[in-house]
Amino acid sequence: MVELGAHLTAAGTADTFRSHPAPTNMRRPNSHALRIVTLAGLIGVGACAGREPAKPMQRLQLRALPSPAGPRSAEPFVSTGPSSTVLLSWLERQPDSTTVVLKVATADSNERWSPPRAVVSATDLFVNWADFPSVVVLADGRLLAHWLQKNGGGKYAYDVKLAQSGDGGQQWTPVGSPHTPGLAAEHGFVTLLPRADSSADIVFLHGTPAATGSAEGHGPPMSLAAAHWSRDAGLATGASILDPRTCDCCQTAAASTSRGPVVIYRDRSDTEIRDMSVIRSVNGTWSAPTPLHADGWQVNGCPVNGPAVSAIGDTLAAVWFTAARDTAKVQLAFSTDAGATFGTPIRIDGGMPSGRLDVEQLRNGDALVTWIERTGTNSTAIRARLVRRDGTPEPPLTIATLPGGRATGFPRMTRRGDDVVLAWTQPGPISTVHLAVLTIVPR
Repeated sequence: MVELGAHLTAAGTADTFRSHPAPTNMRRPNSHALRIVTLAGLIGVGACAGREPAKPMQRLQLRALPSPAGPRSAEPFVSTGPSSTVLLSWLERQPDSTTVVLKVATADSNERWSPPRAVVSATDLFVNWADFPSVVVLADGRLLAHWLQKNGGGKYAYDVKLAQSGDGGQQWTPVGSPHTPGLAAEHGFVTLLPRADSSADIVFLHGTPAATGSAEGHGPPMSLAAAHWSRDAGLATGASILDPRTCDCCQTAAASTSRGPVVIYRDRSDTEIRDMSVIRSVNGTWSAPTPLHADGWQVNGCPVNGPAVSAIGDTLAAVWFTAARDTAKVQLAFSTDAGATFGTPIRIDGGMPSGRLDVEQLRNGDALVTWIERTGTNSTAIRARLVRRDGTPEPPLTIATLPGGRATGFPRMTRRGDDVVLAWTQPGPISTVHLAVLTIVPR
């Protein structure tokens, strides 16, 4: 996978406040009154000089949530199931340094974690800071998991593997791959999208074998593909190609609306424009790709920075990273017609974003966005920001400070009722997965 190595910068923004001039006395009072008025005026001026303009209310409240993940844990993913249960999955490297275990734990409504369960343990898992496994809850309560596993065909030859569990993650049954397994090609950046009938769509990037002698074994451009899985029918034969040419290593995103699934991904034109595109399932048929917004970002390399999307009913919130015109931005756009059209983008970041973002649509129509912002030469911060349905961004909140680099991975969110649970990797000599709960104070 080719990664863009350029250091992107952006101009910051500042809030300004306008003070109101004090009224003037138009009549000349007598001398005694003048002394009283002058003294009162001086007191008033001193009081005004010491008073700062009122700051916007911070409606995000943060508290730590104990994590069931052990030492050497990383690449977390969170999802929500029935009765507000939260699932956390993560990769945990074992002391032998070669065995990696995909683990999962469930927190009940009182935030009590189940014992961690192993989904898979192997020495040939494909572990990547940007392409992480996931576990979701299906409508009937079963769990569906995905991970990446090498198939022996070369450095960049690995398969997407799926497994299901009907007992809360204690036992797992393999259910195959959404593509032809064993090809010497890349497959990954999976989104598992549960449906109301307890089935799931599997959206992923689909690779083809590289030509003999190609650099590092990379094949032709990746394509966007989708497969369908159900308990009774298993995986549909052959994945559907939704777009034959996409960015090589950016995450995919998908959400369920009342009119059907919507997929958002980083597209790739013949002239290397890598903007966001939207594909919708309309009456059971996938539509042709349409632009989410014409950023016009031309870049000859993958930025490893995929979009995120969240939906409630027909309303979607989509967030993405772009560096068009040499300005790095995190942008948010709303749709009220199940992804058919989107409004004007709203800039979210503080001026120096790295991207690595996520979004949750809230029940009141607002959206909560998280992203990573650069704060120094080798320091970053996880930031969160509420954006009102009318497009008004509220003050940002710093969740955690982190070193720069890949080890921080991609923070992930899931909505639990009116709260949001956030998971991220805290790098260090021994990395660990951290958790927090974001509570939104009503306006």
